[in-house]
Amino acid sequence: MTIKDIPEEWEIRATDIPFRGNKTSVRTDDVVMPDGTVATRDYQVHPGSVAVLALDDADRVLVLRQYRHPVRHKLWEIPAGLLDVPGENPLHAAQRELYEEAHVKAEDWRVLTDVYTTPGGCDEAVRIFLARDLSEAEGERFQVEHEEADMEIARVPVEDLVRGILAGELHNNCLVVGVLSLMAARQGDGLDALRPADAPWPARPFEA
Repeated sequence: MTIKDIPEEWEIRATDIPFRGNKTSVRTDDVVMPDGTVATRDYQVHPGSVAVLALDDADRVLVLRQYRHPVRHKLWEIPAGLLDVPGENPLHAAQRELYEEAHVKAEDWRVLTDVYTTPGGCDEAVRIFLARDLSEAEGERFQVEHEEADMEIARVPVEDLVRGILAGELHNNCLVVGVLSLMAARQGDGLDALRPADAPWPARPFEA
C-alpha cells in the first residue's frame, strides 16, 4: 500500500460566498457524498502561504515572537507570509518575507515540507523552506506596522525548540512542523537530499 495523498474532487451541486474579506473569504458548498446525499460544507478560502526555517551556522533557528489576536497569545514563529499575488513564485515570496521580517538573506534554499494547515475548515496550503548560509541583508530595514511593530527576534538552538514543542510550550503550526521536519530530515537522508527550492507544488501552482 502506497501512503500518498491524492487529488480528488467530489461533485458540487451549489456554491455561495457569504463573506468576502481583504485577503480571505468564506465559501459554502453543497457537496455530493458517496452515498448520493448532499451535505453543506463551509470553509475559508485562502491564497496560501510560505514560511522559512532559517538555520544559522551555530544550529540556531531564527524565530519571531508576534501577537496573534484570534488565539490571544504572543507566539514564537518562523518568518512567514501570504502568497498575495496569484501564481507568485513561492521561493521569491519566502525570500521577501525573510528580508522584511528579519533583514536576513540566505544563499542555500530547499523545500522542507508542504502542508495543509487545517484541511477540515480551510484550503490554506503552506510551503516551508529551509534556508541556510545566512547573512545580514543589505539596504534599509523594511518598515513594519500593526502587530509586526511589536515583534521580537531571536535565534534559538534547535534542541531548545524541540524541547519546547514537546513540552507544549510552542504552538505555531509552521514552527512545529518545520522544526520536527528538520529533525526527521537529519535522521533520514540528510538536509542536502531535500527537494530543490523550485520543486513543483500542485497545491499552489506557480510561475518559474
